[in-house]
Amino acid sequence: MGRAFEYRKARKMKRWGSMSRTFTKIGKEITMAVKAGGPDPSANSRLRALMANAKAANMPKDNVERAIKRASDKDAGDYKVVIYEGFAPGGIAVLVETATDNTTRTVANLRNYFNKKGGTLGNQGTVSFLFSHKCYFHIAPKDGISLEDLELELIDLGAEEVEQDEEEIIISGAFESNGDLQKYLEDNGFEINSSEFVYEPSEYKELNDEQHEAVEALIEVLEEDDDVQNVFTNMAG
Repeated sequence: MGRAFEYRKARKMKRWGSMSRTFTKIGKEITMAVKAGGPDPSANSRLRALMANAKAANMPKDNVERAIKRASDKDAGDYKVVIYEGFAPGGIAVLVETATDNTTRTVANLRNYFNKKGGTLGNQGTVSFLFSHKCYFHIAPKDGISLEDLELELIDLGAEEVEQDEEEIIISGAFESNGDLQKYLEDNGFEINSSEFVYEPSEYKELNDEQHEAVEALIEVLEEDDDVQNVFTNMAG
């Protein structure tokens, strides 16, 4: 399995270690999806995908329904996705994906975290050119469909990699291919276990143990912030 897949799997498992924080993050994403496309999953592909993510994370159905109901309220908070960029110790590039209703608060907090942990919060464009915006789908294998045949079908729709893990098939492609890939998988009866958008580095940078620990310390404090949805780096391992 490719290095990018292994990296994503390791980061995902670590991030999902705290279920309560995962539920909060998915709840925010549901809020934004409902505000953008309405509360009916059958007419809102992004909401359908997030409901699958919630199931994969063992998020109670009641939590999902409450998040949809809250988002449908005209007085519900309005979150905005903002990407912040910077450097961690060792020259590691960092992208911080936030969902915030107060950018002044968010940027002040992030700058404080970077400064305290030996990093630097930069301006837009500081490191984003080192990353590609990708979509990932984790689907259950389907009887009668070979991995090779599926790959040939999906490549025409923008898939870049199709690989099989022990339990699932993992598909990646450019962010812009997300809609076409999801539609194909749904129309052809594939069970989508989960999906996600990621910023994937073009290259990974090796660090010594001390530098690695310093970067992990920054990632940890960033991920503890309520406004932060995801943290992406080009650190190897």
